[in-house]
Amino acid sequence: MSADATNSTPPGPVAAAPRRRTRPRLDLRRLGRAALLGPTSRDRLPDAIGHVVEAHRAHFPDADLEPLRRAYVLAESSHRGQKRKSGEPYITHPLAVTLILAELGAETTTLTASLLHDTVEDTEVTLDQVGEEFGAEVRYLVDGVTKLEKVDYGAAAEPETFRKMLVATGNDVRVMSIKLADRLHNMRTLGVMRPEKQARIARVTRDVLIPLAERLGVQALKTELEDLVFAVLHPEEYARTRELIAENAARPHDPLAEVAELVRQVLREAGIAAEVLVRPRHVLSVHRVARKRGRLRGCDFGRLLVLVNEDADCYAVLGELHTCMTPVVSEFKDFIAVPKFNLYQSLHTAVAHPRAGDEASGDSDVQVVEVLIRTHRMHKVAEAGVVALGNPYAAGADEQPGGDGERADPTRPGWLSRLLAWQREAPDPDTFWSTLREDLAQDHEITVFRPDGASLGLPEGASCIDAAYAQYGEDAHAAIGARVNGRLAALGTVLKDGDTVELLMGQDPAAAPSRAWLEHARTPTARIAIQRWLAAHPAAADDTPRSKAAARTPQNALSAHGEVRPAPHKAASTAPAHGRDHGRPAPADAVVVDRPHTAVRLAGCCTPVPPDRITAFVVRNGAVTVHRVECPTAARMQAAGRTEAGVRWGDAAEFRVTLLAESFGRPRLLADLTEAIAREGVEIVSATVAPPAQQRVHHTYTLQLPDAARLPALMRAMRDVPGVYDVRRAQAPAPQHGS
Repeated sequence: MSADATNSTPPGPVAAAPRRRTRPRLDLRRLGRAALLGPTSRDRLPDAIGHVVEAHRAHFPDADLEPLRRAYVLAESSHRGQKRKSGEPYITHPLAVTLILAELGAETTTLTASLLHDTVEDTEVTLDQVGEEFGAEVRYLVDGVTKLEKVDYGAAAEPETFRKMLVATGNDVRVMSIKLADRLHNMRTLGVMRPEKQARIARVTRDVLIPLAERLGVQALKTELEDLVFAVLHPEEYARTRELIAENAARPHDPLAEVAELVRQVLREAGIAAEVLVRPRHVLSVHRVARKRGRLRGCDFGRLLVLVNEDADCYAVLGELHTCMTPVVSEFKDFIAVPKFNLYQSLHTAVAHPRAGDEASGDSDVQVVEVLIRTHRMHKVAEAGVVALGNPYAAGADEQPGGDGERADPTRPGWLSRLLAWQREAPDPDTFWSTLREDLAQDHEITVFRPDGASLGLPEGASCIDAAYAQYGEDAHAAIGARVNGRLAALGTVLKDGDTVELLMGQDPAAAPSRAWLEHARTPTARIAIQRWLAAHPAAADDTPRSKAAARTPQNALSAHGEVRPAPHKAASTAPAHGRDHGRPAPADAVVVDRPHTAVRLAGCCTPVPPDRITAFVVRNGAVTVHRVECPTAARMQAAGRTEAGVRWGDAAEFRVTLLAESFGRPRLLADLTEAIAREGVEIVSATVAPPAQQRVHHTYTLQLPDAARLPALMRAMRDVPGVYDVRRAQAPAPQHGS
């Protein structure tokens, strides 16, 4: 936006880029001469803004043009004497930017700010003067697009300027509308720059401005920017694609025109009022289709656009096309019922078109014609995006101040709110700049739901880790797992559009993220929070076991701080195995059986304790084993005809029990579990930990209870340990059929 930034008449491939315009490009030399005539009387608008006024009145016939007149007078007098590198008066640049916005349907306030958008940056005009003359909104928009000085910020000036602009956009999306139009005109006039500077500007446009245009739904600017960038960065491929377009245009038969006429006839007969247009693809779009399909045919160079008056008419058109022509079912998409995240609405379909055609051209076979169906208003929004929404602060619009004094913009989309959230946490300009490009490279969005019905917008490929940080911020360090659509899932699980996600959070105030989480974090919010914690705790960050503990599929999920490390292929145990478990002798007076002087054992398979209902069977050597009534082993022994013995609980206090615990893997889990058990006054006889699978860990504890009545309280205490989602009594496997 600086006074010497660009040239108005570029040589080379950029000048050849196609334009979708309602009128020929302005004669900037004539415009410059008109501008130099200076301000006119209040009774007459300056000739130099005639094109802007004409375009503006097409959208707003009753607009008050006085602000535009005064803005032009101030801009022209302030920039007088400044030249672009082409030699044109500098005022031609804000005029061209304002015309772009006027043709898109921007309202008067945006156009006023656009005329003034470089005055504060490049002239002696101050923001206070702009505010006094034109009001707070115009002042805010001009400030939003004013670059930060390199003398103050050095190499950080560009990323910090974009950060400032994005924050301003969060309050008012019109800031970014002006910036996009400004970049479009600069890209149109880029040819005078050195090749290396052209390439640098084109790359920033590709990585930042084009994705922002896509997200704000301003397709008219996005597609032209794409072609201009394509011409600079890939001139040979650009030239070849232009040749293909020219060759197709020279063909005697246009299959798209034939299908368009056929569609018009079908809709006339059905009584549906519709406008059917052939919509040529822009250069980069043709290049992409060529790479995807190889040989291009006539119908690949464009699509049909059907415009109707009402939403219901869109579906009526679709029905007629699918009835009278052969639809390609896989190509149907309904973006009316489910709009895209950038406000875009349309029906997409494709139909097969058999034609005799031109044998020499290779177009005699069946071709597929893509069709877009939308209302006139949908088309306006599809082309102009947020620009078409007008002034969100006009009378009747909600204007609610935020908690920090910022205005609440009803047009702010979810992706922008997320971007504003993470940019505050970016520690330095380099991190912000690289993260911004990564974030904008993710060009699809999904919506997931919390159990309470609230929604979270996330980029495609996001995981439960991303959902946790989106919902809880840095408190997500304590995340231990999730339920996705009601089923337990690892934190690294990739979410799909429409999933319901319940985050399971631990209570440990010292909870920490793992470096392994970075492998599954897709959002800047999550990545920056994790990286900041790791940078602040280098010792923990270098702790390999800790890092592995929270990975998506950890191999040593519990091996932190001296805890038990499970072997790769067998269960880890704090006590050696001793062969088949036949139980242990019952404590004295614990169990009373109807066979005096008989050895009594409590079965190890179900470890019964009072007040369990119990049964007993005589085993070899005349001993009696006591089982819980519901134990599968007891059922198997009964089915085998084993001799039963009468049994009841006695008066002894101490009992042994086996509990199974299920948890998500995390550091210090065993330590926390054993501490919880110890607090209940219970002795751990043995503990085994199975190898983790999908971040879930299975534990088996054999415990000595001083009082069987403490069992319910013990199980509750174990369940309260962060990460533990189930604790139950051990039970032998169910008997196999035929055993």
